[in-house]
Amino acid sequence: MSQAVIGVVEDDPNIRDIVEGYLNKEGYYVRAVETAEEAWGIFEQESPDLWVLDIMLPGMDGYEFCKKIRQTSEVPILIISAKDEEVDKILGLELGGDDYLTKPFSPRELVARVKRHLKRWEVMKPASTEVPETIKSGELVLNEAERRVYFKGEEVEVTTKEFEMLKILGSQENRAFSREELLIKVWGEDYFGSDRAVDDLIKRLRKKMKDLPIETVWGHGYRLRDKTT
Repeated sequence: MSQAVIGVVEDDPNIRDIVEGYLNKEGYYVRAVETAEEAWGIFEQESPDLWVLDIMLPGMDGYEFCKKIRQTSEVPILIISAKDEEVDKILGLELGGDDYLTKPFSPRELVARVKRHLKRWEVMKPASTEVPETIKSGELVLNEAERRVYFKGEEVEVTTKEFEMLKILGSQENRAFSREELLIKVWGEDYFGSDRAVDDLIKRLRKKMKDLPIETVWGHGYRLRDKTT
């Protein structure tokens, strides 16, 4: 794997320098800034492979920045915060964070978690040598090799997790998947957060493809209906 780029957003200069120093020692290229506004410019221009994100920031806070990233990308986000309340952790994770560390934290633990999430992210990325495989469900078409989605003949921009959700539902039409099952399949068994993340992702897909026949199975989960049956 080429040198990973890590974005660090932390307004405390001491913590920012410590995090940057430890990550630099591991061979990562670090872009460390103190505001989410600066970080957004880096996101658009350099597309870091992972973010280390503080929640309490001047201007745009970490929650809003996390939510903004998740509109277009599933890049790993590791949240660090002085807030230790369970509700704050759940909110951060439900808005798209992949992990949560409470201050004060061990820099070595931070590095270990960064390595783990980068490894998972590398596995999730498409491999250019993959043999093209197409999944079709009505007017929905997924090209796995290129990680592209087409609906009614038009290409639709989706995030990594949105693609995985469509792949799961589209490969087994009419099957009702529980929220818990979808949560594990898309986010992984070590995800800490409620199944509301599934509902939010489905809501995004319905917004992007208004006539996509994803049905809610009340009290259970979702299925992609084959309209020919």
